[in-house]
Amino acid sequence: MPLTKQEPNYHQPIAPDLARTRPRLAIVVPCFNEELVIRETVRRLAAVLRDLREKGQVAPDSFLFFVDDGSVDRTWGLLCELNDSNPEVKGLKLARNFGHQNAVLAGLLTVRHRADCVISMDADLQHDEQAIYDFLGKYRDGADIVYGVRRDAGNVPLSKKVGSSLFYWLMTSMGAKVVKDHPDYRLISARVLDTLADYKEVNVFLRGIFANMGFRSEVVYFDVHDRAAGTTHYSWRKMIALALDGVTSFSVVPLRIIAIGGVLITLGALAMTAFIIVSALRGDVVPGWASTVLPIYALGGIQIMTIGLVAEYIGKIYSEVKQRPRFISEQELV
Repeated sequence: MPLTKQEPNYHQPIAPDLARTRPRLAIVVPCFNEELVIRETVRRLAAVLRDLREKGQVAPDSFLFFVDDGSVDRTWGLLCELNDSNPEVKGLKLARNFGHQNAVLAGLLTVRHRADCVISMDADLQHDEQAIYDFLGKYRDGADIVYGVRRDAGNVPLSKKVGSSLFYWLMTSMGAKVVKDHPDYRLISARVLDTLADYKEVNVFLRGIFANMGFRSEVVYFDVHDRAAGTTHYSWRKMIALALDGVTSFSVVPLRIIAIGGVLITLGALAMTAFIIVSALRGDVVPGWASTVLPIYALGGIQIMTIGLVAEYIGKIYSEVKQRPRFISEQELV
């Protein structure tokens, strides 16, 4: 039977030991056009939450928190209906689509003072909800961040598996600290949330932010399930954009590569100069050809590439300097 709906007291303190053994848990779920799956997602997550309450592993005022990231289907309407019948279902509607990372961030910061720990996961049920029990076990043992790591990639297309592998290879090779095969399925404690609130950057890459915080962390492995309904909204374009955000937000290695490349080009140019001089003395070269054509092609291509890379960093600086809101809330369900 659904509980009587009432406004919870978010500011009521919990004893430190209870905050670990029986925490107020919030499950944050970003949504974008998930009308086909949202009812099943609520049903399964609510079942896990009720089971945790009955076992005394979470506080009675634990809840689900859905973030509608500018959906154009009936996702928000269905969440409103579910909120009417289930007081544990709460939500936030963003004014437009701000992107997955900002939607997760919006949910985390909104529930910041309402929970002792927060789990973020996707709405498509590919993240095994049974791993939540293991997350809480690691949290009770003292971990402040618990990463959900894919045991396997499930039945995703080969191209996506290759793309995911390339993504983590690129991140690690460029010096950005990330947890391999970790999607945005994790548990974080209240003090991690307080630290996250101090991060003001506009270009948000949460996987890198949490990995660089330094709090005690643990890993929970989970199996990837097929989508309960609908199709994935995470395109190649979004994957590439996420990789660019990650590299440019947490690494200056590309800029150092440019500097090293400049030194190598200079050495190459000196070697070419010596070769051209020797060839000219022997009379084995067409006058003016080598010294004109080769530098134009080589340096022209390199200049275009490096200007584009530097422009990417300048674009990030431009976004950060403007300090525009990372998300705008339109409506909230309590």
